[in-house]
Amino acid sequence: MAEFVAENCGVSSAGGGGKSPQPSEEAAGRAAGEVSVSNGDCGPCAPENQGLDTAVVLDSKTGIPRKTSIIKDGSRRCKERKKTVSFSSMPTEKKISSASDCINSMVDGSELRKVRSNSRVYHRYFLLDADMQSLRWEPSKKESDKAKIDVKSIKEVRTGKNTDTFRTNGISDQISEDCAFSIIYGENYESLDLVANSADVANIWVTGLRYLISYGKHTLNMIQSSQDNMRASWLGELFDEADAIGRKSISLCTAVQLIKKLSPGVKNVKIELKFKELHKSKDKSSSDVTKEEFIEVFHDLCTRPEIYFLLVQFSSNKEFLDTKDLMIFLEAEQGMAKVSEDISVEVIQKYEPSKEGQLKGWLSLDGFTNYLMSADCHIFDPEQKTVCQDMNQPLSHYYINSSHNTYLIEDQFRGPSDITGYIRALKMGCRSVELDVWDGPDNEPVIYTGHTMTSQIVFRNVIDIINKYAFAASEFPLFLCLENHCSLKQQKVIFQHLKKILGDKVHTDPPNLEDNYLPSPLDLKGKILLKGKKLPSNCTEPEGEVTDEDEGAEMSQRMNNEASEQQVVVQPKKFQLSKDLSDLVTLCKSVQFKDFQMAFQNQKHWELCSFNEVFASRCATDHPGDFVNYNKKFLARVYPSPMRIDSSNMNPQDFWKCGCQIVAMNYQTPGLMMDLNIGWFRQNGNCGYVLRPAIMREQVSYFSANTKDSVPGVSPQLLHIKIISGLNLPKPKGSGAKGDVVDPYVYVEIHGIPADCAEQRTKTVHQNGDNPIFDESFEFQINLPELAMVRFVVLDDDYIGDEFIGQYTIPFECIQPGFRHIPLQSLTGEVLPHAWVFVHVAITNRRGGGKPHKRGLSVRKGKRGREYASMRILLIKAVDEVFKSAAQPLREATDLRENMQNAIVPFKELCGLSAVANLKQCILALSPRLIGPDGSPFLLFNLREQYPSVEAQSLLPEVLKRAVTAYDTVSTQLSLGLR
Repeated sequence: MAEFVAENCGVSSAGGGGKSPQPSEEAAGRAAGEVSVSNGDCGPCAPENQGLDTAVVLDSKTGIPRKTSIIKDGSRRCKERKKTVSFSSMPTEKKISSASDCINSMVDGSELRKVRSNSRVYHRYFLLDADMQSLRWEPSKKESDKAKIDVKSIKEVRTGKNTDTFRTNGISDQISEDCAFSIIYGENYESLDLVANSADVANIWVTGLRYLISYGKHTLNMIQSSQDNMRASWLGELFDEADAIGRKSISLCTAVQLIKKLSPGVKNVKIELKFKELHKSKDKSSSDVTKEEFIEVFHDLCTRPEIYFLLVQFSSNKEFLDTKDLMIFLEAEQGMAKVSEDISVEVIQKYEPSKEGQLKGWLSLDGFTNYLMSADCHIFDPEQKTVCQDMNQPLSHYYINSSHNTYLIEDQFRGPSDITGYIRALKMGCRSVELDVWDGPDNEPVIYTGHTMTSQIVFRNVIDIINKYAFAASEFPLFLCLENHCSLKQQKVIFQHLKKILGDKVHTDPPNLEDNYLPSPLDLKGKILLKGKKLPSNCTEPEGEVTDEDEGAEMSQRMNNEASEQQVVVQPKKFQLSKDLSDLVTLCKSVQFKDFQMAFQNQKHWELCSFNEVFASRCATDHPGDFVNYNKKFLARVYPSPMRIDSSNMNPQDFWKCGCQIVAMNYQTPGLMMDLNIGWFRQNGNCGYVLRPAIMREQVSYFSANTKDSVPGVSPQLLHIKIISGLNLPKPKGSGAKGDVVDPYVYVEIHGIPADCAEQRTKTVHQNGDNPIFDESFEFQINLPELAMVRFVVLDDDYIGDEFIGQYTIPFECIQPGFRHIPLQSLTGEVLPHAWVFVHVAITNRRGGGKPHKRGLSVRKGKRGREYASMRILLIKAVDEVFKSAAQPLREATDLRENMQNAIVPFKELCGLSAVANLKQCILALSPRLIGPDGSPFLLFNLREQYPSVEAQSLLPEVLKRAVTAYDTVSTQLSLGLR
């Protein structure tokens, strides 16, 4: 059932199942937000027909129910969340792409919510006077000449909830950060705190007001847009090239192809329809396109308002970025180190399409869009696209990309076997493949799952494929998990094929008995390791007896037990193993796991245990600490439960958090679990090896896999994600019920240790898959960053059942901060052409902002509340004494870090910024306040010291004095940290 909640318009309906109606022309023509339906995303709303003196006091928050992760078929069910429909806050066809658009919208006016420190919210209609000298609001109890602010008195416009009023009132948590902004005015730096109905409206007011502060009544004269001229000249040149014979027009087909070339994600049908609509509005009979029409259609289809608002935020209120603006953006927002003017020039030359921009060193809106959509602004850290981790650690210190029953391409019981399973896995960077080998016809061993109806493939053919693709994606060692069920006669054939085809690639050197750990991946580059049964070292006969490993029998037994009332337990069989084949197994001897105590006492470092998923889960639950310690020295392989006959996948995170290195996945089955596996091993150059967190490798550290709180000795990270927009989101595959209509929303999921698992979702944007604007911010605390992953999922909101559009999964450690584009992938892992999600990412060490009693988890920690790293007593006196001396320095280091973070929080607040901001952004925000009315500086920075100090040049305003005091505190803490 749909819910309609309207402000001041009395719109309500109990209807469901339909799409949101479009605003009427009358509603669209009046102020943005006058007729609006809210999803509750931008803050508290007033009741209908609110009177002059009516205010709203809200003290409860309506949250969005969380949902479980996406299931295998890619759908989500929406029973928990009522459907809501929202009218756009402004006409959907209107694109804001210049300051003049913003000023015109402000003159028309908007309904905004005025927030007071007493938790009251007043709905007022704000508008800019036609002469652009004053900002007025109505209705008001004040006289008309007092219910206004002179533009000349405005000192600053802040975005977000970054004033004392927002931080201290009781409803701040219910107001969207992206819809809030504050006008700081007057000699006493008073604040007018406002909330818009949407982030779009907030951006319009912030952009327009900043232009007015800079240029006053000359604003419109100044912005007869050099940006538009740059675009017009660039597009004009392209048009003239297409109009080779000088007809002053080009054919409709040519115009469509030209725009398609400039913006490949826009559909041909949409471009053609736009031209036809334009011709119809002009009563034009010819289908040819003029230069002016070409530029107008490009402007309508290819302008992204969210990128325009971002550009003007950094452009010193110009319609382009010069080299200095771009330097600030690259350093302060994108986190680029060692930025110079030369780097800015390189970026402009590479991405600016207009010749004028290239010559003058200006980056226009189109150039800025090109840059933000380039590989330079991909969310994935380019350093992680190559091998960048220490590869000299023992094998047991790495997660290893692993496949289960690699030969199967469908289910586990009746599915076909095919060599393409090996090709696919090895090309994807898999470093552990499985071979279930049985006697075959004509003395040729075959591979299939025994006791099932799966088809067979010849062993020799598989080894040929492995030889060809073993090191196609990675040069590091490949594990062949050999499940041998053959007679001695055919075991000799297996040995011959391995020696003849793989040759010296097979690692045959015996383990060093003096070592305590396995060799490193670097030591074993280009080598193939056989994992399997091995005869005792003292065996001198050509064969011997070992216990059979038969996972297929385990599955068959489980199925038979389900069909029968009697539970039959099959004892492991013995079989004869060829010594030649046994000698090929060197570093990965298969042994049966008994218990942790026995393993710690007797297991050799070259011995490997395989754990059934169910048994491994029990170990993780009952002995989490022991399981982690066991995996510091020994390799552990986890394979799916026999119940997974459909080839579904277990959650690899459940076992990675225990330190299990080889978690075997069914590569043929797409979905959430394979997304996590593929995303995780994308790091470190997709080489198939990922170094485990230090706390899981070091012998003196202790970590429990089931921790539901912060990890001692590991500093939690705060991940701040703003989902800004989507681009070219396709209709879900196989969906036909809604035609081409898409109603997208975005889920952000955190996967990791239990303390980190969380998810949040945006609102739904109705009937817009081309460029939906979400503008919603989320915050997640990450307690073990080295094991966390972030998954972005885009779904189509549908009354029958939400359908999967695309996803992207990335390790937390691989995320680049700043403004980033995320490429979406299909359910089966293919990249969706031109489909993106645009986000802003910031990572901080702790939460900050707000008063302590309002902060919850964000409260600044006093010394009593701090968590200090503790030492684990090993009961080895000599070792314990050595580490005991480290306790006090660790405690002092923790105090230094916490004191520094506590000092930065009030400085950020006084600069009018959120906890996400860095010191560079704080100084930039503070700089406009450092100049007095007569143009002389209030402050000077002394750059002669290691950390710049500030020197007052005259009597400081009270607000600036508090900011300087806070900065001095930060500088003092920095100095203490260097002692």
